[in-house]
Amino acid sequence: MPIPRLPAKHASPAHFEPIDHLDYFREAGLAPHDLAPQGAIFCYQRSLLHQIRASEAPERIPCVLGMLYPLPSTDGAVVVAAEFGIGAPAAAMQMELLVAMGVRRFITIGTAGGIGPGLAVGALTVCTAAVRDEGVSHHYLADPAAPALPDPVLTARFAEALAGAGVEAPRGPTWTTDAPFRETRAEIDHYQAQGVLTVEMEAAALFAVAALRGVQIAGGFVVSDALAEPAWKPQFRAEATAHGLTRLFEAARATLAP
Repeated sequence: MPIPRLPAKHASPAHFEPIDHLDYFREAGLAPHDLAPQGAIFCYQRSLLHQIRASEAPERIPCVLGMLYPLPSTDGAVVVAAEFGIGAPAAAMQMELLVAMGVRRFITIGTAGGIGPGLAVGALTVCTAAVRDEGVSHHYLADPAAPALPDPVLTARFAEALAGAGVEAPRGPTWTTDAPFRETRAEIDHYQAQGVLTVEMEAAALFAVAALRGVQIAGGFVVSDALAEPAWKPQFRAEATAHGLTRLFEAARATLAP
């Protein structure tokens, strides 16, 4: 059975819009009325968020699912979206709310499993496409076989920001899945043969939301666990992983800052 179960849904309007959801929570005091950032960085790792809060001391603003942190270094033009959970549904809902608030440029950064040969823990990648092995993107894009794509212009600027900071980050696709504990050896070998570099849980959904809503998004990852070899090598808390997250954040902030 395909997703969505009613393929004709793409020709029908949504019953309610994200702005309706946002306004409901604004009335409850659980979403901001007057925040109007230009860009947003998605942050999933608590360790990176702690570092950002320590270095920038941003205000913490509730926004339905999670929290928004306007960055003083950008005069509030860029917010960090965090504490909304992980996975495609949570990230997509947060993005929809931010689009409803007026945000038009996004960068998603986080950890990912390394599939590409030679990608060691701490290696950075810039995402050029996402294999859609989750459910959310299929409710946004009608062609189930088409990859979800980031914005090429914003992706190029993000890659340039990394390169300007002396970071060599290969560009390539990611594989987005809802089921990290069901990443099989057969799938890893299959996607590695197709040139896929990483596996994570959000990019395809976010790229699909961006495509439907007409906003820009780019994405980059730091390898936190190596999947290219027979034995799994997790290094989520390694210094190299933390350093990679910092460099991704700095490049994302530089890309989105006015």
